[in-house]
Amino acid sequence: MQNKVVLLVEDNPDDEALTLRALRKHNLANDIVVARDGQEALDFLFAEGDYSERDKSILPQVILLDLKLPKVDGLQVLERLRAAEHTRHVPVVVLTSSNQEQDMIRSYDLGANSYVRKPVDFEQFLEAARQLGLYWLVLNDVPYGRE
Repeated sequence: MQNKVVLLVEDNPDDEALTLRALRKHNLANDIVVARDGQEALDFLFAEGDYSERDKSILPQVILLDLKLPKVDGLQVLERLRAAEHTRHVPVVVLTSSNQEQDMIRSYDLGANSYVRKPVDFEQFLEAARQLGLYWLVLNDVPYGRE
């Protein structure tokens, strides 16, 4: 069975550390790739730039996508993912601190599979990341990467 890859797209070092800690603490992901801006996420997914040697047919089991990112924002990343045939079905969970309703509506309009507001409380954040990992990495099935 292939390792389940998580792509975490997060520019906040504290939120990155908390998410990684929660996923690793509960052994929910073997391989976590962190992209710290939207362009790096796109480079990873489309095997461009620093990731040009990567096999782009190996897709993440889930993408945890922040919206407020440098270079290319999360909504632009989501739009490009859904426009490309090979990334169209990759599950995307928008994991954001934004409480703006238009961000949520736009995320779903662009094809997000889920929209989760980051809890401010440390323990709640860890629990939210654990539950996301459990669902998207253990329970959810994707139409690619099967052996």
